[in-house]
Amino acid sequence: MIRRAVILLFACAGLCLPARARGAVSAPESASSRALDAAAVAAPAAASRAAASAAVPGSPSAAPAAESVDSLADGRIADPRAERGLVDISHVFVPRGQWIFGGTASYSTHCNESYTFFVIENIGSEGYTFKVSPMIGYALRNNMAVGGRFIYGRSLLRVDSGELNLGDEESGTHLTAEYYYTLRHSYSAALFWRQYIPLGRNKRFALFNEMSLTVGGHQKKFAADNPIRGTYETGYSVSLGVSPGIIAFASNTMAVEVNVGVMGLSYTRSHQDQNHVAEADVKSSFMNFKVNLLSIGLGVSFYL
Repeated sequence: MIRRAVILLFACAGLCLPARARGAVSAPESASSRALDAAAVAAPAAASRAAASAAVPGSPSAAPAAESVDSLADGRIADPRAERGLVDISHVFVPRGQWIFGGTASYSTHCNESYTFFVIENIGSEGYTFKVSPMIGYALRNNMAVGGRFIYGRSLLRVDSGELNLGDEESGTHLTAEYYYTLRHSYSAALFWRQYIPLGRNKRFALFNEMSLTVGGHQKKFAADNPIRGTYETGYSVSLGVSPGIIAFASNTMAVEVNVGVMGLSYTRSHQDQNHVAEADVKSSFMNFKVNLLSIGLGVSFYL
């Protein structure tokens, strides 16, 4: 009888201990579940508050939200032009505040005696061509510069003799030139805007596109025939042109530039006085949308 009572007591004790253990374990689990439920309720509320603050202009969180949309993961500005892979818009080729000095100069001369050129024989002539164009610019922004340029040119051509023979001596055409003289000099000033296009992260080579507005004038003298007939001409011109090119740095400050005109608008007006007897006015304009090989320019510039 006593033995049965002891066994029954131990059985009751075993049933009570697991129940208490299960109660102790379930208490933390219920606390964590309540915390998760609270967080799930608070998350939508926080997201709605963030969206509301981002929608209000001037709020502190509005700027970071906009920056996160316009910026990439590595911090660069998202720009569709960068997707081509040619231009790195974050690379600075010409920094802001840099001065640019440079220019071009050319000179050529010729002298012919009894020279033959195809069907033109016995050519006796002399002349020269001189042109100088200093330039100064300033970088207002990274890879963008504005500046001015002055152009002066002077040319002389004098022909003392020349014969044009077409066909035989009896039935052909024979033309002779005894005297021809022309002297011309021009002067103009130009304002230009230039945008540099870096080739990736290369610091030595880059492309550039230049737009220029040029205003200038010219004077010209003609004299020909025997007795001599002379004409004096004065005029002015206005032009707008686009000239892409390439630049290559030979040192840290000196660069060589090559550009060519591909598009331009020009208007010229001239007044002629012939032997102080007759007068004439000449107006001309043209529009060019092709590569002009005569406008290829080669110059040296210094970036300081």
